[in-house]
Amino acid sequence: MIISVSRRTDVPAFFGDWFMNRLRAGWAAVANPFNPRQVRRVSLAPDQVDALVFWTKNPEPFWARLDALDAKGLAYYFLFTLNHYPRFLEPGLPPLAKRLASFKALAQRLGPERVIWRFDPIVISSATPPEYHLRSFAQLCQELEGHSRRVVISFMQTYRKLKSRLQRAEQEQGLEFLDYKDGKHEEELRRLSGGLARIAREHGLEMRACAEERDLREVGVQPSACIDAGLLNRLFGLKLPVGRDPHQRGACGCAPSLDIGAYNTCSHACLYCYAGAGPGALAQNLAAHDPASPLMKGHLPDDSQTDLFD
Repeated sequence: MIISVSRRTDVPAFFGDWFMNRLRAGWAAVANPFNPRQVRRVSLAPDQVDALVFWTKNPEPFWARLDALDAKGLAYYFLFTLNHYPRFLEPGLPPLAKRLASFKALAQRLGPERVIWRFDPIVISSATPPEYHLRSFAQLCQELEGHSRRVVISFMQTYRKLKSRLQRAEQEQGLEFLDYKDGKHEEELRRLSGGLARIAREHGLEMRACAEERDLREVGVQPSACIDAGLLNRLFGLKLPVGRDPHQRGACGCAPSLDIGAYNTCSHACLYCYAGAGPGALAQNLAAHDPASPLMKGHLPDDSQTDLFD
């Protein structure tokens, strides 16, 4: 089984101690986001874990733990999200120069194929129009050339709970956000995607699109499998089945995996993030975090229902 670490939060940035404790214990507990008393037990035993896929915007706090992963002989790669946005969109991130340095250091250690760059989500607004993304992407490509082989893009998905957050930002900061997932912006989306793909090719990067319902291959963007069984097979000599996870969105090409993270626990507090619910919920969840607990937030309830995987 592939373990996703994690779509729901930034484990390398904030929960490294918890994760290493769970590796040593051989299992983690994951609560159902819609029913926290329903808990799944996920095995992290070496004979049960085929590979780990880390999702992060700041791996530096996790750096010292890579030796332990390598000593265990674990197969893993990183999905490193890196944009250059105004501070109001990403208030909790380190400065760009520091993130670029972390990206390069990670790629030098693991190799460029094991550090996949995510340039996402692409947020179209009056402060970040298409020209902004073309310009910033070109600058980032110059910095990261040779440090990755693949870049993944996606456009911001305006989920219901995100709409109110964006509307509040529009009112408070005089902004306007556009939903490029809306069919009204089909031509603009294709034009921007094609422009980004041309820049990527100039810097030796293959561009893919994450969970994009439109077919963008004609503008040079292939569909993505961010959790990529084929890549893991090639990098580590594994024999994982290549196929999509039926529990993900229809346009998602990811291989089946188990995610061990928890929503509303990421202190990056990005305005566009679907996994956050505001500072109140975040503070409450972080106060409940115990690195020794099987759960990322809180402790196992006495009457929890569990599915045993080991």
